[in-house]
Amino acid sequence: MGMQLSPADVLSALQDVIDPDEGKDLVRLNIIKELTVSGNRVSFTLLLRSPSGRFASEAEQLARQAIRNRLGDGVQVNVSTDAEMISLGDDLQISASGQGAAQPEVPRGVRNFIAVASGKGGVGKSTVAVNLAVALVREGYEVGLLDADIYGPSVPMMFGVQDERPRVDENRRIVPIERHGVKLLSMGFLVDPAQAVVWRGPMVTRAIRQFLGDADWGDLDYLILDLPPGTGDIQLTIVQTVPLTGALIVSTPQQVALADARKGVSMFQDVNVPVFGLVENMAYFAPPDLPDRRYYLFGEGGARRLAEELDVELLGEIPLEQSVREGGDAGAPIVVTSPESVSARAFAGMASSLRLQVALRNATQPATQIVDVLHR
Repeated sequence: MGMQLSPADVLSALQDVIDPDEGKDLVRLNIIKELTVSGNRVSFTLLLRSPSGRFASEAEQLARQAIRNRLGDGVQVNVSTDAEMISLGDDLQISASGQGAAQPEVPRGVRNFIAVASGKGGVGKSTVAVNLAVALVREGYEVGLLDADIYGPSVPMMFGVQDERPRVDENRRIVPIERHGVKLLSMGFLVDPAQAVVWRGPMVTRAIRQFLGDADWGDLDYLILDLPPGTGDIQLTIVQTVPLTGALIVSTPQQVALADARKGVSMFQDVNVPVFGLVENMAYFAPPDLPDRRYYLFGEGGARRLAEELDVELLGEIPLEQSVREGGDAGAPIVVTSPESVSARAFAGMASSLRLQVALRNATQPATQIVDVLHR
C-alpha cells in the first residue's frame, strides 16, 4: 500500500461509526483505546459500556468496515472489545491521591477535562478559554467552563451573566449557569464584583473542589478549566482532584511571555499531564479594511519556535482584533457575534486542532491519573 497511515486517519474513519443508542460517534464517546498504527496494520480496543447491547455485537465489524471504506481494503484491522471499564465514572474514580472519602467526587459525566493555563497574566487566557468553549458548542459538543481563577474571575463578564446566581438543586448540588450553550461556574457568581476575595490557600482549594465535586455538570464532552496565571495552589489542587485529559498553554509573542509559557508546559509535564500545545494570542494585527495584511506588533513566530523546541503542537495563532476585546467586555464572545471574522475563524481552527489532539491522546495513551503532589 502506497499511503502512509496515521492514527489521525484511523480516528477520522471511526467518526463514521455512530452508536445509535447514544447518537454519538466512537471518537466522541471516547471508547477507542490502545490504538497503534504500523505500516498498513491498525490495532485498537473498543471499551464497550453495554457489552450485551445491540450495538456491542456490531461495533467491531462496523469499525473494520469504516476504516476500509476510508483507507482502502489493504488495511489490516485488528479490533478487540473490552468491557472492564464499563462507565466513565469507574475510570475516573482511580485515585492515587490518598485523600480518602473526604475528597469530593470527580464529575462522573465528563469525558475530557481540559486545562487552559498561562505562565503569566495579561495574555488573554480567559478570552481563549471562553471562545474555545463556544467554538466547541458550535461544533455540536456538550461543554462546561469552570472559571478556576478565584481571585480574578472574568468569565461571568465575558458571557454577560455577572448578575446571575447559580441555584442549588434538591440534592444540594450547585446548578451551573448556562449561556451560549456553555455551562458556567465561577467565583464571580458568588461574590460582589467590587469585593476582593481575600482567602488563603486552603479556602481556595475547598472552593475549587466544591465547584468540581458538588456541582451538577451533567454529561459533558469537555469541561474547560480556565486556570489563573502561574504555577501555584489552584493548579496543584486541580491535578489532585480530577484526571486532566491535558492542558493547553496560552502565550503572547513577547519573549517574557514565552519564557513563562515554558514554565507552564514544564509544570504539567512534571505531574504527568499531557500538554496538547501552545496557543499564541495577539499573534498579529490584521486591519479591518485589509484583512489579508498582517502586522506582527509583538514579534513573529515566537510560539511556533517554542512549540517546535518543546515538541508540542501550535494549536492556533489568534490575531489582535478590537472586536475580540469589545465582545469580551460586552459579554458577547466573538465566535458568537462575528463567526466569519478573522479571530472567530482562528478560534474555530484552534478548537478543531484541540479536538484532534484530545482524540489522539485518548486513543493512544492511558488515562491520566489523579496525582499526589508531595513536598511542594
